[in-house]
Amino acid sequence: MATQQDTNLLYTTDNLQVYTSQVVLICTEWNDKIIHELVEGAQRILSQYPEVIVSVYKVPGCVEIPFAIRQHALLKGADAYIAFGCVIRGETPHFDYVCQSVTHGISELNIQLNSPVIFGVLTVNNEEQALDRIGGKHGHKGEEAAMAALKMISIQKQFSNNK
Repeated sequence: MATQQDTNLLYTTDNLQVYTSQVVLICTEWNDKIIHELVEGAQRILSQYPEVIVSVYKVPGCVEIPFAIRQHALLKGADAYIAFGCVIRGETPHFDYVCQSVTHGISELNIQLNSPVIFGVLTVNNEEQALDRIGGKHGHKGEEAAMAALKMISIQKQFSNNK
């Protein structure tokens, strides 16, 4: 199990070069209290960089996230996308199908698109586990996703500058 001590993601920003860029957050309507905090955490990090423009779009559920990201990428484009959702295990296999679908969709987008797609979807057994990941003992996954997006934008710029 990953813990907050397992990563230096939020603290290794010495060489981070932030460029004028757009980050798009695609988030679900399900589990709104948790999603709201994920988005707030991401915005806290991104607001520290005035060069970054942030847009937020809502979709009905996690399965719709890859479609929304792909459509935005095709029609408008962005420098990075962050997918926010929260799937809480229930009594049926629906949890497994939703988690598999959104994971596969986001993985495919990372191969197909020219912009990184950050996986900020919580897949948890109960609400307590979700709360542990929005500022509890497992850190703040919204903040971590935002920092991952900034680092991936920076890496992509480094790659294009080193041609």
